[in-house]
Amino acid sequence: MKKRFKQPRFKNICIKQIQPQGWLRRQLEIQAEGLCGNLDLFWPDIKDSKWIGGSREGWERVPYWLDGFIPLAYLLDDGNMKKRAGFYIDTIIKGQQEDGWLCPCTYEERSYYDVWSLFLILKVLILYDSAADDSRIETVVYKALKNLDRHIDIHTLSGWAQMRWYECLFSIMWLYERRPEEWLIDLAVKLKSQGFDYKTLFDNFPYEKAVKKDMWSLMSHGVNIAMALKSKALEYLISGDRETLEYTDYMLKQLEYYHGMVTGMFSSDECLSGKSPVQGTELCAVTEMMYSLETLTAISGEGKYGDLLERITFNALPAAISPDMWSHQYDQQVNQINCIETETPIFNTNRGDSNLFGLEPHFGCCTANFGQGWPKFALSTIMQGEEGIYVVSYAPNKVRVLIDDTPVTIEVQGEYPFRDKVIITIESETETEFALMLRIPEYVWNARIQADELYLANAGKIFTLKKVWKRHARIEIDFNTCPVFESRPENLVALKRGPLVFSLKIDEEWVRVHENEKGKEIPHCDYEVHGKSEWRYGIVDLDTETIWHEIGRYPFSPEGAPVEMRVKCGRIDWKEENTYAARVPSSRKPKGDTCVKTFIPYGCTNIRITELPYIGEVMDD
Repeated sequence: MKKRFKQPRFKNICIKQIQPQGWLRRQLEIQAEGLCGNLDLFWPDIKDSKWIGGSREGWERVPYWLDGFIPLAYLLDDGNMKKRAGFYIDTIIKGQQEDGWLCPCTYEERSYYDVWSLFLILKVLILYDSAADDSRIETVVYKALKNLDRHIDIHTLSGWAQMRWYECLFSIMWLYERRPEEWLIDLAVKLKSQGFDYKTLFDNFPYEKAVKKDMWSLMSHGVNIAMALKSKALEYLISGDRETLEYTDYMLKQLEYYHGMVTGMFSSDECLSGKSPVQGTELCAVTEMMYSLETLTAISGEGKYGDLLERITFNALPAAISPDMWSHQYDQQVNQINCIETETPIFNTNRGDSNLFGLEPHFGCCTANFGQGWPKFALSTIMQGEEGIYVVSYAPNKVRVLIDDTPVTIEVQGEYPFRDKVIITIESETETEFALMLRIPEYVWNARIQADELYLANAGKIFTLKKVWKRHARIEIDFNTCPVFESRPENLVALKRGPLVFSLKIDEEWVRVHENEKGKEIPHCDYEVHGKSEWRYGIVDLDTETIWHEIGRYPFSPEGAPVEMRVKCGRIDWKEENTYAARVPSSRKPKGDTCVKTFIPYGCTNIRITELPYIGEVMDD
C-alpha cells in the first residue's frame, strides 16, 4: 500500500492574500521600524553572517531573523524590505553545494555541524515561496533533503537537531505535496527514529520542580519544550494515530500544573523554573510556543489551542518587547518591579542581565527570533480547509481567498481583544456556498452572533454558519465577558478580562546602560527600567470598574493602553529582595486607608505586579 502523509484540517492562507488591519497592522509597522526591521543593517550576526559570505555566526541567527522578517516584509508590502529579504535568499541559494548541502560550513565540518539550522532555513525557504512564488525553492529544498537523507545515515542526529527533529517535517511535507515520493516519508520516519522521545519524558516527567543552574539540560530547556508541543501533532500526520495528536494535551497539563504562568506560558529561565511569579520566561519560548499553538490549531482545528494562543500573544509577547520594539528582554517576570542588572540574579539558570531591555541581553537568540511572533500570528488568525474558512482569532485582519473558483474577501473588523464587539464582512463576486467557522473563546459566558438571524453560541465551541453567502454579508459578534480574579499559587490572585491579563501599573524610569559597548548605540541600546511608584498592594474588593480609551500609537504601552481597570487596594508589607519583589508578601495585613489603583493590560506594561494577595477578608475583621 502506498505510503502518504495525513493532511492537516486547515492550512494557512498564502502571505500575499493577507492584509492585516487596524492595531494589528500597526504592530507590524512598529516591528518593521524597530529591531527586526533593521538587524541586517547593523547587527554583525546578521549583517556579516557566514550565510551571506561573512565571518560571523553561520548557524541559527540568520534563519531565525528571516523567519520573521520575510512575512513582515510581505504583509506590509514593503518594497525595500522585500528586496533585502531577496538578497539573503538569493545568496543562500547560490551557496548550496552540488550535492545539496545548504549550510555555511566546510566539508570537514559537516560531520559535527548541528543540522538544526538546516531544518530552520528550509522552513524559511518554503515561507519565502508562499510570499514570492519563487520557482527555485522546490529544487533547492529537494536537493537539501536528499542530502540530509544520506547525511543522517552516517551522522545521526545529536544536539539541538535531535531535540527539534520534527521541525524538518514542515519542509518534508511541503515538498511531498509537490513531489509525492516515498523516500520523503522514509526520511520523516528516520528523523523520528533518531529524534528525542518527548513522550517518554512526559510519561515519567522528571521536572516537577524548578531546574537549578547545575542541572541545565536540553531536555528541560524551555524553548525546546515550547517547540516540542507541536511534535506529537506533526507525528500524527505521519502515523494517522489520533492518540498521538491528543497526547499534546497531556504535555500541556503537565507544564501548566508544575510551571504554568498566568499569561498562559510556562516559566523557562532558561530551563523549567516552577510557578513563582518572579521566575522568568524566555522570549524565544514565547514565540516558539505561539508557533506550536498555530500549528496545533491548523492540524486539529480545535478551539482550545486558539484560546491559549491569544492569551500568550496578547500578554506574554508584547510584555517582553519595548513599546517601540527597539529593545527586548531575554526573561520577563509576571511580578517585575524593576529590570536592573544584578550580580546575584533570582533566575535559576540565567544571568542577572536577563531582564534588561536591550539589543541582546544575556544571549542573542531572542534578538533574532522574536520577530516571528506578530507576523506568524497575523498569518494564523484566519485559516482555510476543505470544510471552509476558520476564524481562529478576532484581531483585525483581511484575507482574499478562492472558494470554488470564486474570489471571496473576508475581513474581521474591530478593536478585539480590547473591545468585545467584532464585525465580519464577506464580499463575494457571486453567491457562494461555504462554511464559516467561528471560534467561541472559552472565557465568554456566551456569544451573540447577528447574521441573517440572531444566534447564541456557547463558550469553548466552534460555531459554524454554513450557507449560500450573498455578494455582501455582515456578521456582528458580541462576546459576553466580564472581569474575573484567577486563583494563583501562594494564595495570590490575578485579574483577567477576556484573553487579557491585567497588572498594577507602576511608574517607570528608563536608564541607559552599557553605553560604551560597540554596537549598542541609540536606538539599539540597553536599558534598565526602574520602578518609581508604590507597588506593595493587596486586593480589597473584587468589584472593578472598566475604563475605555482610544488605542494609542503604540497599542502595547503604558501610555497607549486601550483599556484599564480600577481596583480597590490596600497597602501591605512586601519586601524587595535584590531589586526583585519577594515571591510572597511578608504580611497581608493592610496598612492605612484603602485606595483605588489602576490596572492595565499585562502586554502594555514594562514593569508590573500581576499576582497579588486578596486581603478583603482581612479588612472585614
